[in-house]
This record gives sequence, C-alpha cells and structure tokens, in this order.
Amino acid sequence: MSALSQMRYRFLLGALGLLLIVLLIRQQNGLSHSTLAPIATTLHTPSKNPSEAPSDITLTHGDHSLTQLLDNVSATSTYFTDYPLPASEFGQMGKRLQVMQHWIEARQSLSDRMTLGQADALRTDIDHSALSLFPFLHNPSQSSYTSLSHLRQRFKPGSKGIVIPTGQKTFRYACHLISNLRDTLGSKLPIEVAYAGESDLPASYREFISGLASDIETVDVLRVFDDTTLDLEHGGWAIKTFAALGSQYEQVLVLDADAILLQAPETILDHHTGYKSTGTLLFHDRLLWQGAFKERHEWWEKQLEHHTPSQALSKSRVYNDGYAEECDSGLVVLDKSRLSVLLGVLHACWQNTKEVRDKWTYKMGYGDKESWWFGLELSGAQYTFEDHYGGMLGHLNADKNKVCSFTIAHFDEQEKLLWYNGGLLLNKLKNNTEFDVPTHYMFDGVWEKGATKPDHSCMRDAEIRETSEAERELVRKSVEGAKAIDARIQQSSILDFT
Repeated sequence: MSALSQMRYRFLLGALGLLLIVLLIRQQNGLSHSTLAPIATTLHTPSKNPSEAPSDITLTHGDHSLTQLLDNVSATSTYFTDYPLPASEFGQMGKRLQVMQHWIEARQSLSDRMTLGQADALRTDIDHSALSLFPFLHNPSQSSYTSLSHLRQRFKPGSKGIVIPTGQKTFRYACHLISNLRDTLGSKLPIEVAYAGESDLPASYREFISGLASDIETVDVLRVFDDTTLDLEHGGWAIKTFAALGSQYEQVLVLDADAILLQAPETILDHHTGYKSTGTLLFHDRLLWQGAFKERHEWWEKQLEHHTPSQALSKSRVYNDGYAEECDSGLVVLDKSRLSVLLGVLHACWQNTKEVRDKWTYKMGYGDKESWWFGLELSGAQYTFEDHYGGMLGHLNADKNKVCSFTIAHFDEQEKLLWYNGGLLLNKLKNNTEFDVPTHYMFDGVWEKGATKPDHSCMRDAEIRETSEAERELVRKSVEGAKAIDARIQQSSILDFT
C-alpha cells in the first residue's frame, strides 16, 4: 500500500470512528437504529496535494468496538497534525472543529462506557488536535503541556463578566466606558481590561484604570496565549477575540473602548431571548456599498461550500443582497459554557492570527468584524443577530428629514436603544473635548455615508424618533462622569489628550 493510500485509509477509519461515536451517543440517549436512519456524514479525504481542498466522501455507520472506535479517533487526530491547513482554508477549519465537537461530546456522553485509560487517551487526542490547529493555546506562563482542556478549566463555572480590550490609544475611552457602566448604569458585573504586553498598556495606566471602580482586573493576553503566531502587540483589533476566549468568565460581554451602553449589561444576559436561545448575541453593521465588494462575497461563498447555511445567515441582507459589512463588533456577547460557541470563538481567534489576518481576514473584511459570525457559522454553531441593521443616533439635519451623527446605534428586542459606538464625544476625530447628548434616532432607513471618516453620516427615509428624557439624562450623566475622569487623567499626567 502506498503512503498516500495508507494515509487515506487511516483518515477513512477516523471518519468512520467519528460517525460511530455519534451513533453511540444517540443510542445511549435512547434512540434506536430505526430513528437514526438514514445516517450519513460528509467528511473529507486528502488529495495528493494536502494544501488543496479535499474531495467529499460520504460514510454510513457500521459495527465497531469502542476500542476500535477510539483507535480511529486517534488516527484522525494524527491526520490533523500531519496535514495542517493553509491560511486560506476557513471552511475546512470549520469542518475540523465540528469533528472535534463530536469527540468532546463523546468523551462526556460515553464516560461510563470508557475506562479511565480510554477517557484519558481520548482527552489527549482532543488536546493534541486542538494544539495542532491552534498552537496559541499553549499558555506561556506554564511550563507544563497546556491545551484546550486547560483553557476550559480557566473558566469559572457560572461566571459572567465584561471584557474591555484597550491600549494607550483607546485608554481614555475605556475609562469613560467604565464610568458609564459603573456610575451611570450601576452594573455590578466584574470587568477585565485586556491588553497585549507592557508596551500596550504600561503599569501606570493599569493602576489608574483598576482604581476607577471596584472589581476591575487587568489581564495581559500574552500571558494567557502563546504569541508566536499572533503578534498581538501589533495586531490592533486582533486582541478582541483572544480577550474573549481567554477571559475567566464563562459568559462575556466584549466591548470596544468607545462603546456606550444605554441599558445595563445584565439586561442582555438575563432577559434577551435570542441570547438565551443560542448563547450568542451579535450586532449588525450599516447597510452600505451594495454590490461593491464582489470579491468578498465570492470568497465567502467559496468557504461556505459543503455547508448548510444557518438560520442567521439565511436571513442576512449582507450575504443575500450584496451589502458590504455584516457585523459591528463593538459589542459581542458569548456564553463559552456552550461547546459550539466556544469552538466558534476558537475559529474566530484563528482568523485573527497574524498569517491568517494578514493574508485573508483583514483583506476580505474590515478588521475583526466578520470573523465573529463567520467563525460561528463555519464551525456549525447557532448564533443570534439583533433584528435591525445598524441605526443612527444623533441630531436632525437643517431640513429635519434626516438624523445625522458619527455613531452607529443598536437596539434591543423591543426596539429600544441598547448601545452605540463612537463614544461620548461629538466627533473624536476632530475635537477631543466636545461632548454630545443625542436627541434623535432612526433605524431601517437609507444610509448616506460621510465622504471621509471625520465627516458625519446621515440616515433618511424612515421614521424619525426622539430620544426619551430618561435616555438623554443617562447620556448627560455619563458625560459628567467622563469629564470627571478626564480631570483625573490630566492630573495624573499619564495621558495628554488636549
């Protein structure tokens, strides 16, 4: 038998073993063979050139012992290690994560049928596969072997918290956000301020921001993940996915430093039905530039070959109608205790590794935005998007037929204002000291994009709504808190923004 034939045979055994695991799990849960038929799964065999996307092959179930089944999983794990995916294979990475999800579920569901040795061997195969796919999982602060199982042990069961990635450039806005959360909204959720090394957020900055309120912790992401394939210190947006994955909280709200909330974050975790259903909540970007990014859409479609679109993707106006950008990642909400969500976040992290982001992610999209939903989609997780695409929160134009500003507004399930991005300043790109209290908002209208980033945008052709007095008072209180923090920053001399 040739080397290629041996490799194909080994992988086919592993694929068959994966399907048998699924059968065993379902049988253990009381499902008969009659309720399982017909059963088939689409997997892949390698081509002569392992860097090429392999062809489909469909396998149905057969009879194997648990020992043989675990041997087949081990063979597939070795295949994953021996044939790493190139940076272009987003879809295939999703398929491998789906395979890993079945393995992890098998270890949990079949625990009473495995010896301790078998359970440990399966865990080792899972961890070896995870580490081969995601070498950043090695924790540099630990000399011993670390991988996915060690990362999951980092999560505190039942915990909920806020993660704010920031560096020196966005530090001031992160401080404003903390005041908005603690002083204005009264949120009691613990906060992690994530950064990438000493030069990203020096000790004097960390000391200042930790002292703004109770229960604030700073976390150096470079001490959680191996930075060899990441270069997070120079990665910009890339830190966000890793801050989410590495957080000690099971349920996380990941916030951009210049986000402002108009409702307490606990409201999302406790009451948002979409989030409670899927363990995720993402927010739409603006509907802009229809038909202008054909290459991006063609690339999405290529990666989604052999993939059944999720309910969220089936409803996407960006994907189906050719608009440019799907996700505003200024707020991402995730429940990592759900395995499918955790693996989707792993995919998003892989998209933000240095090689992948430089070659594909940041060329086919703007920063980390699309990596969140794309990772969840390709790894087979269900996810929730807000009902409306990004709206406008600002002021009426002179003719009183448009709402204009520099922000993007987002809404809850009752169409009430939930949060907006851009910060409390009227235009942070032009004036560092002029704050603003918005008076009007609109959604489901037509966007008129400003000619350049410092120019305001407008929305027209939809109902103009006035912010409530309670909402304006909330923003006014947040502005007063921000001004007080600015005075403290200036007094400390750690940052000069005038």
